[in-house]
Amino acid sequence: MPTLKLVSFQGEQVGEMQLADEVFGAPVHVPAMHQVVVAQLANRRRGTQSAKTRGEVSGGGKKPWRQKKTGRARHGSTRSPIWTGGGVTHAPKPRDYSQKVNKKVRRLAIRSALSLKVRDELMTVVQSFDLSKPSTKEMIAFFSAVNARKPLIVLPESNETVAKSARNVPGAKVINMGNINVYDLLNAGTLVMTPEVVSRLEEVYVG
Repeated sequence: MPTLKLVSFQGEQVGEMQLADEVFGAPVHVPAMHQVVVAQLANRRRGTQSAKTRGEVSGGGKKPWRQKKTGRARHGSTRSPIWTGGGVTHAPKPRDYSQKVNKKVRRLAIRSALSLKVRDELMTVVQSFDLSKPSTKEMIAFFSAVNARKPLIVLPESNETVAKSARNVPGAKVINMGNINVYDLLNAGTLVMTPEVVSRLEEVYVG
């Protein structure tokens, strides 16, 4: 059972926290994480790109010149893809890039990503964010105290004070527990969360 230091917002150790093996000490399944990340990035694509083929470009109905006796190459339309103003060869059309991922695979990938952070010692559990008002200076001091690089803060619910304090820190990102995803976990350097988030993740992802 993995054990992490529980730190205060000042970066001082105030205790220890034991983590569930099923969520934070599970075997790392790289293919599952890869599949989920590829699907997640594909689902972001809008798929609205479009260009006209030679059959859709206006004009070009008349043969530009006779077939023979001109000394020039033969052409049948001014809207051929090799002409300026012509259509596009294999023109892209609107399409759906979304990919389906099974629920079990997605849960496996989340557990793998969380376990990877713990294994690589890139996870910090902070007792609470003691901020009376937004303060980038205090947030940077906390990140320095716990040696957090490109941190991802996971909160149990929206907290405008924390979000505003971290939004001007280069590389930092704040998300709610309900929006936790494999891409953000793997893209982040240090994972920062509260004991409440750890407990709720264990409730949701055990089994």
